[in-house]
Amino acid sequence: APSSSPTPFVPPWAGSKRSPPMARNSVDLKKAQVLVCNDDGINAPGLKLLEKVLTSLAREVWVAAPETEQSAVSHSLTLRRPLRIRKLSARHFALDGTPTDCVLMGINEIMKSTPPDLVVSGVNRGGNLGEDVTYSGTVAAAMEGTLLGVPSVALSQVYADGHPVKWATAEKWTAKVLKKLTAESWPPGVLINVNFPDVTAGRGTGIEVTRQGRRKIGSELVRGTDPRGESYYWIGAQRREEKYSPGIDLEAISRGAISITPLTMDLTHGPTCKKLKARFK
Repeated sequence: APSSSPTPFVPPWAGSKRSPPMARNSVDLKKAQVLVCNDDGINAPGLKLLEKVLTSLAREVWVAAPETEQSAVSHSLTLRRPLRIRKLSARHFALDGTPTDCVLMGINEIMKSTPPDLVVSGVNRGGNLGEDVTYSGTVAAAMEGTLLGVPSVALSQVYADGHPVKWATAEKWTAKVLKKLTAESWPPGVLINVNFPDVTAGRGTGIEVTRQGRRKIGSELVRGTDPRGESYYWIGAQRREEKYSPGIDLEAISRGAISITPLTMDLTHGPTCKKLKARFK
């Protein structure tokens, strides 16, 4: 009788001399296969914008995105239930999981016969600046691509609550940013975080390479009472942030510049590691 056990995943390079894919020195966009993901969901306007721009740049664009919005899920994987992939059309897939699930399945299942040359996540509705990057599903998708050895970029469009998102700004600048990024090399273990400012398309002040700033959500907690008389709390949008330190992402965005920040997957703090080694000899 056939076994009811699930078939284990076997990486496409297993049992051969081929090594797991590693980040390349540069990516020739005209010849590239690009995997697109996001955390706003398969029907998000930022995803459609990004696919439109990349279709004019790359040889082939594949989309693997969550069925529903997955904002602030960070780098979470779905481990306690099976994942399902829904094919919408050629090279378009929706998954009932997180952005990390989408990139993992996109590389190891959907595109396993011809892995992508580049992963691009976004364009997110809202900035991913400062400590936002540790919560962001958009950045997490780029993290997963990086961990799987594929050069990866996260793109986000900053906007103010209660105001329209200036998608035209991201649309104007995305091609230029991606062309310059993919022409450059960056090491394995590094991903690129890009934020477009909350200004109209023609008012951007240029592109700046920045450091990650400090920005912590959670300063505003709203307390309420539900119909049964029980208290609940809602985490608001207010953040504590350092907007004006020169050279950081927040400061560049505040001046209307596009911020490009290389992030590393290695979270080890070298100086403290060295001090502790001395202490624990």
